Amino acid sequence: MNNSSMGVVLMSVGAVITVAGALMYVLPGPGLPLLVVGLVVMAAGAAIRIVSRRAGK
Repeated sequence: MNNSSMGVVLMSVGAVITVAGALMYVLPGPGLPLLVVGLVVMAAGAAIRIVSRRAGK
């Protein structure tokens, strides 16, 4: 798996975690930590994808 694919996987997982955190935040439950983790994972995936695209040029 190349770095660009890894970035896409991380962004996808981050999006799912973010949605789960948002649902838990709206419903009674501790959703804020999960929401923050999802956003961080999504940002890391985007950064990996951007860096790997620039390195490939």
